[in-house]
Amino acid sequence: MVCANYVVQLKHCWAYGQKSPVNLVDSHNVMQRKILIADDEQYLTAIISLKLRQAGYQVIVADDGEHAYALACAELPDLIVTDFQMPLLSGVDMAVQLKENFPTARIPLIMLTARGHDMPPGILVRTNIQCLLSKPFSVRELLGTISEILQPPQALSA
Repeated sequence: MVCANYVVQLKHCWAYGQKSPVNLVDSHNVMQRKILIADDEQYLTAIISLKLRQAGYQVIVADDGEHAYALACAELPDLIVTDFQMPLLSGVDMAVQLKENFPTARIPLIMLTARGHDMPPGILVRTNIQCLLSKPFSVRELLGTISEILQPPQALSA
């Protein structure tokens, strides 16, 4: 899936007692968005976490599917980036369980897959997977996909 690049512009102002400008955000800005990353490859979660934090997102990380599911239920993130194959609970099984759980049913997911790995037929209907990205992928592509999924509906028509 090719996703359009989306650039978030922050407004700067001087806050009381500050010696330099402070970034202000509105209710739709990335600063208030929480993303759960679920992958058993620690180097990958470290890179993705770093880039997301640099972009202003709050990040929580899980290294297996069961931990990711528990964090999703407890934290209710705005979006989940998950690997397809993980220990204890696959990304697909987690996505199905999240969709069946009322509080987490609407959380969008981005599924990371190995090159050439297809989704089981009909699985997208049973989940809230919005996008499939094949590994290796560009972090820039992932950030663009996240921004596209999380942008408010009124921004889509502008």
